[in-house]
Amino acid sequence: MNKNRNDHFKPLNEYVYNSKMKNEATAAATYIIKDKVVVDEWYSGTHDSYVGSRHVDEKTQFNVGSIRKTYLALAISLLIEQGKIRTIDDHIVTYLEEYEKAVEGTSIRHLLTNSHGLIETDNHFEREFPVGESWAYRSPGITMLIKLVKKLSGQDLSAFMKSHVFNPFQLNETGWKTEYNEDMIYNYYHYKDTWVGPNNSDKGDQSNLFISARDLAMWGYIHLEKGCLHDKQILPQRVFERIMTPQTPITVPAHFPLNGFIWWLQNDTPLNQLGEDLPSCSFQILGITGCICLVIPKYNAVVVRMYNQLNESKGYDYLKDIREFGNVANDLLSTYRT
Repeated sequence: MNKNRNDHFKPLNEYVYNSKMKNEATAAATYIIKDKVVVDEWYSGTHDSYVGSRHVDEKTQFNVGSIRKTYLALAISLLIEQGKIRTIDDHIVTYLEEYEKAVEGTSIRHLLTNSHGLIETDNHFEREFPVGESWAYRSPGITMLIKLVKKLSGQDLSAFMKSHVFNPFQLNETGWKTEYNEDMIYNYYHYKDTWVGPNNSDKGDQSNLFISARDLAMWGYIHLEKGCLHDKQILPQRVFERIMTPQTPITVPAHFPLNGFIWWLQNDTPLNQLGEDLPSCSFQILGITGCICLVIPKYNAVVVRMYNQLNESKGYDYLKDIREFGNVANDLLSTYRT
């Protein structure tokens, strides 16, 4: 992919730097693809806070937190394309019989859109709200979908994604990692109460997905181009059209966020995850470590931000920062001329 970097996006890089300082992250990066050209690539800081820590560069791989869930979303859409899932309105117990009593009435759609209402306590499920009648960001739905991929494909999520997506699209700086490598920012695991959870499985069932800024931008670009790369259709367009289509049940009150297949879709609500200035076609995914992958079809652009945020610093507003980042990116892309 060609590169045409200039100072037009310097205000965004400065915004990211200032935000990095506020949230006490040590590392940051931005990466923007527009019209098939890399127009911004910027790196800042070090992998950790100790003297002599490795400087962030194009090879640095960040733990992206919940961004990993969109890789699961693509796996589900591929299983639909392969005919292994009939429809997302199938109840999950159609495929995973072990959940029959605990999750009665819960469909794959509910799991993909955080409208399932399930919470897990002491290895059993309870209802936080009636299925399909509200919205809450909870982990049981993700756990079930990961099991669904394993059941239907015969592969762990990580192996399924490697063979069907990572290898064909040459995402060589993306993977679930359990061992330290000098290119990875690994300081999360130094802390007893780490945000990102355990990292002893390479199956794709933990929050230990590490990605470089350029690979995450390519992830967004794959969705922007609907599976096409270098004028070759590698995966069917339908796979991506499902992912980007609003899938939240109409029974969920309108003030809650709008989801496709896990991705946040632009929607004018108080709980919206995207900047209010972004076009209506925009969609985005976030991670608790501060990473963002924002896709803006109107500008034919993908915008990525990477952090290694370890905690929520006093006075730092995570959602406000996410929205402002998107708004700054929107302003710069709307005035960019090649």
